[in-house]
Amino acid sequence: MGIVLKNIQAIVPAGSKDEVKETSIYIEGDKIVGMGAEPAGFKTDKVIDGTDKLAIPGLVNCHTHSYMSFMRNVADDLSFMDWLFGTIDPIEQKMTDEDTYWGACLAIIEMMKSGTTCFNDMMMNIKQTTKAIKESGMRAVMCRGLVGSAEDDGGRIQQTYDEMEFCKDCDRITFKFGPHAPYTCTEDYFRRVSDEAKKAGIGIHVHLSESVAEIQGTQEKYGYSPIVMADKNGLFDVPCIAAHCVQVDDADMDIMARKGVSVVTNPASNMKLGNGFAPVPEMMAKGINVCLGTDGAASNNSLNMFHEMSLLALIHKGTHKSPQCVSAREVFRMATLNGAKALCLENQIGSLEVGKKADIAILDLNNPSLMPKNNLIAGLSYSANGSEVDTVIIDGKITMEGRKVLTLDEKLVYQKVNEIIKRMGLENKDYV
Repeated sequence: MGIVLKNIQAIVPAGSKDEVKETSIYIEGDKIVGMGAEPAGFKTDKVIDGTDKLAIPGLVNCHTHSYMSFMRNVADDLSFMDWLFGTIDPIEQKMTDEDTYWGACLAIIEMMKSGTTCFNDMMMNIKQTTKAIKESGMRAVMCRGLVGSAEDDGGRIQQTYDEMEFCKDCDRITFKFGPHAPYTCTEDYFRRVSDEAKKAGIGIHVHLSESVAEIQGTQEKYGYSPIVMADKNGLFDVPCIAAHCVQVDDADMDIMARKGVSVVTNPASNMKLGNGFAPVPEMMAKGINVCLGTDGAASNNSLNMFHEMSLLALIHKGTHKSPQCVSAREVFRMATLNGAKALCLENQIGSLEVGKKADIAILDLNNPSLMPKNNLIAGLSYSANGSEVDTVIIDGKITMEGRKVLTLDEKLVYQKVNEIIKRMGLENKDYV
């Protein structure tokens, strides 16, 4: 299908930065085939009028747990370990496979409606999540959460291989291995996972240095930090995405910079759980690829990347007393091209360029949050809230138009999610 975004404002790469320019974007099949002049032989099937619209590369949510979306607002104002082991884990034990599916559908609707076109998911039941992804048209990188020891992981590594086979017919879904964290995996299990990743030729997605309790526990058990533990056991010998990295020092950051680790900062989740702030300006100074994620709705309560962009652009200015330490332009890159790089997809997504996949979010500029149309790149971090996203195109297919999701039945998803929370006794439950 030939789609034209006619005379639209678009954020496009300009060297190491991005700029806003008026152009026309031509989409054929799953790719952008032209920008500006119409390509020779192009057949137009649909024209989207770009008047008062802004096209941006679809946002890339580099760390989340989609199945947790029905746990929104059920485990608030708790310390990290009480939140995880006292509340969330018992809920997870009650989940059915179908719960995972409907939770993923709800997460995908929320992400799509706020401009996310690709997400990196660590979850429990991959097959149900990939079913939701296939039906919705979303793009995703899947990681089965891995816990245990080298001798006993409950068959989770094999489940990853099984799901890779199950999804080989869908090139919108790729995979990484997902060892959960230093406090749920032994050192020998980290080593086994890294060996499997090398053998399979895929990367790793892991939680590291998220809380003070994690740092203390790892130091007491092994005598070094979670970053050193991961490095010593091979996790950084393949492309690795380290989520959080809140409690890291210079030595930890030097290791990650040397090994090419991508760090996913999750500002809302880290603040809400009282874990602190990742030292993003210091990581940037060391050349670490920093990208952005929401974490799951159980700890963030939102999967809105515009909210994360705003927090990321603001909190470090306040903590460092420097309005220049993290700019809106840098935040936009973290939410797009840096995220694509972390997922090893930078040649396919993350920027609006000819030859890349047509993963595009279109914002309606006739909204008070983006009026007047001054610096639109700054506006994405400082004034937009995600409700401005009008149309979403993923892999060259329109998945949302006029804020109506075309690929999933929103009303049915909401009904099913409400049935889940009633069955589990989560409705209006206060854990504090």
